[in-house]
Amino acid sequence: MYIIKVKGVAKIPDYVQLRDEHFTLLAYFRVDRPDKSLDKIGLGEHAEYIMKKINELPFGQILKLEI
Repeated sequence: MYIIKVKGVAKIPDYVQLRDEHFTLLAYFRVDRPDKSLDKIGLGEHAEYIMKKINELPFGQILKLEI
C-alpha cells in the first residue's frame, strides 16, 4: 500500500490518498478525519499505526507501507 499526503490550499483541507500496489485508489480522506475511511477498507485495526506514519510524512511525498 502507498500513502500520499497532499497539502491543501485556501479552503481545501490537507488530505491523504491510500493506494494499492497497482496504484488504484483505496481511500481518500482528510488528515484530521481518517476514522470512517480506514474502517471502510478494512484497516480500522491498523488506524493508529497508519496515522502515525501519515503525521510523520512530509507533504508531497509517497510512502510505501507494508501491512
